[in-house]
Amino acid sequence: MKARFIYNPRSGYNRRNPRLLEYAKRFIATHDLDARLAPTERPRHATELALQALEDGCDLVVAIGGDGTMNEVASALVGSPAVFGLIPCGSGNGLGRHLGLAGTTESAFQTLLDGEPRVIDTGSANGIRFFNTMGIGFDAEISDRFNRLSSRGLPAYIRTALSTILRFRRQAYIIRSENASIATDAFIISVANSDQYGNDCFIAPGASVDDGRLNLTVMKSIHVLNVVPMALRLFTKSIDQSSSVQRMVGTHFVIERPAPGLIHTDGETHMTDARVDVTIHPRSLRIMAPPRPVAVSA
Repeated sequence: MKARFIYNPRSGYNRRNPRLLEYAKRFIATHDLDARLAPTERPRHATELALQALEDGCDLVVAIGGDGTMNEVASALVGSPAVFGLIPCGSGNGLGRHLGLAGTTESAFQTLLDGEPRVIDTGSANGIRFFNTMGIGFDAEISDRFNRLSSRGLPAYIRTALSTILRFRRQAYIIRSENASIATDAFIISVANSDQYGNDCFIAPGASVDDGRLNLTVMKSIHVLNVVPMALRLFTKSIDQSSSVQRMVGTHFVIERPAPGLIHTDGETHMTDARVDVTIHPRSLRIMAPPRPVAVSA
């Protein structure tokens, strides 16, 4: 097996854990892999490195980093025969947690050897790839502010959210799917491929990355009086029980808002049109994941 390990030396976790790179080198040497490490040097460089790995005939292309590195590498592998490997080292690691890769770094590396390739769905929003979640509204605004921080993690995310929540105003949207159409004011619109943002914060309880569908969640109103109960619902998989929440399931959504603005895809923000087309791409990425439990018949 020929492999390429793409590593972001500037990501927060990797900077704080210099032994990670040495561990990766030992892992490659110990298991006699035909592989090498490729550090990123600038934004979007991980995509270039992954495309080069495909040209070099790599069977396995691994991202070592957070959601941004994950997205950049996986974007190059959609529709290819290569298998995507993920060593999640970010502040949220939503896709990794959904797939059972949220243990130790060592266990994630071991999954590259004894895991199994799993074929999962991917999404796109106005042509921009995402693999875990995309979002509009407060969701995108917080991602933009969070990405500017020098220190990240769940506490920093909470502080950023609380400092912004009083100033943010919800917008009017029209949302269409193949089955329904709604007009609503919303604070957050999130479209999820997996069940969570990351850090076990479940925006779409019950969602699956291989069911050929996306899960859209509308959070209509968040304010000082309901922010704590809403946060508790996110962490207890009970967001559906809030009267301020509406969910839709489908393969394609059109979200229309008053003007162009921010969206985020896996936490990275982009300016895009007032109309946002969100589409599922079924079974379009092969990813190495822990073996799923074998069902035992009664």
